[in-house]
Amino acid sequence: MTTMKEQLIDLAEEEYQKFSAALIPNINNVLGVRLPELRKIARKLAKNDWRTYLEKADHQYFEEIMLQGMVIGYVQTDIEERLNYISTFVPKIDNWSVCDSFCTGLKFTHDNRNLVWVFLQTHLVSNKEYEIRFGVVMFIFYYIDEQYIDKVLEILDSISHDGYYVKMAVAWAVSICYVKLPESTMIYLKDNTLDNFTYNKALQKITESTRIDLDTKKKIRSMKRK
Repeated sequence: MTTMKEQLIDLAEEEYQKFSAALIPNINNVLGVRLPELRKIARKLAKNDWRTYLEKADHQYFEEIMLQGMVIGYVQTDIEERLNYISTFVPKIDNWSVCDSFCTGLKFTHDNRNLVWVFLQTHLVSNKEYEIRFGVVMFIFYYIDEQYIDKVLEILDSISHDGYYVKMAVAWAVSICYVKLPESTMIYLKDNTLDNFTYNKALQKITESTRIDLDTKKKIRSMKRK
């Protein structure tokens, strides 16, 4: 019987490997399997003995880790068991791509926002770069709205970590806050404790949005710190 690792190796494409590896410069274990192929495999695994798969799955390659995250998102189970699997998976994250794709797949959050919000808090105060990014990206996908905006901005402002991918996630989150809720976020932008890199990057991302008009972009650019 072909192992999962062998299946992934068979699906790898050399040119796509070069493309993917260039986008994730901090790792060197990319095989080059396209995401639609991984999703196809993940859906099949989620309909079968997925618990055994997750228990025995290897994490030598980027795609092996990505696949595990996808399966956790696809499976049908109760929230307690899913959160346990998420807790086990998060420490395996070592790049932005797995992190963000994993968060995208956790759509059960829409119906369990209060419970997941509480769950995320321990990750947001971690000292590990990708645990924090995981929490911040979950905010981006599921919590930037009228109900949570004040709490989200407060927590974003409290994050202090030198990791590049934390800073970029916080900047991204602040920019989405502005795009969705400009009035609340403008108050925050005028009074915050973000470091200059993160603050300026947030402004840049706001100006890159197609949902922001030219006059507003000009105003946002004028707020850049020197």
